[in-house]
Amino acid sequence: MNGFNGAKIALLEARMSGELARLVQKHGGTVISAPALKETAVDCGPEVGALINQLVVGEIEIIVFQTGVGVSALLNEAEKLNRKEELIAALNRITTVCRGPKPTAVLGRNGIQVLIKVKEPHTTNDLVESLDALELKDKGVALLNYGERNVGLTDYLISRRAKLTELMLYEWQLPDDIMPLKSLITNVIAGEVDAVAFTSQIQVRHLFQIAEEMNQADELNQALQQQTIIASIGPTCTAALRALGLEPHVEPEHPKMGPMVQALLERFA
Repeated sequence: MNGFNGAKIALLEARMSGELARLVQKHGGTVISAPALKETAVDCGPEVGALINQLVVGEIEIIVFQTGVGVSALLNEAEKLNRKEELIAALNRITTVCRGPKPTAVLGRNGIQVLIKVKEPHTTNDLVESLDALELKDKGVALLNYGERNVGLTDYLISRRAKLTELMLYEWQLPDDIMPLKSLITNVIAGEVDAVAFTSQIQVRHLFQIAEEMNQADELNQALQQQTIIASIGPTCTAALRALGLEPHVEPEHPKMGPMVQALLERFA
């Protein structure tokens, strides 16, 4: 087989759909685009202002960044408050912890050093392992959540008796137009999709939320098990699939789009 040879591959990405679609198309795949989420900004100016105040007076000694979107949102809010440079200076005085390459890249572009980088595959367990080495008792710790609260991480920080400050600067929601998701579900059940590529746990949950509303969750599950190749970008996404009784056929060694497409190519070959 020469690449994907025209195989129909469904992508549920929204923010990075162009990049992933180009990779699939480059190798001869036919892209079916069905965005499964949108990232909606939360009005959090007062919370960001309060966080900067805490940083300036030394009440926050450690900050944990989980996503590049979260870092960008924090810096954007600080800029609206005319306190971006103040925030950057304060962040460079404390311990910064980054869950993966995306928040690290955004921080780097803004001149903010990263002291602790979580190892691959950047799961919550890997993040916890990095935090295990730090003294957290009675320390001020700020946690920037992703599109929802990371309850496991929050519980861990509380159990370590950290003085926790949480911010959630954006939320994961269903896209405004869910028709592409409904069409994808219908086509998967009909056996008209060769592979579905999942790049986040929320895509899994939103896809099956819509399937439940269509009363076709069982049919979708069966079709994915029996006639469609399932690609998962990494362990967190895989855990969401396994919770539904689905075992991915493809999971790359490195949790990135390029390696996932390469692993999918090898599966097709």
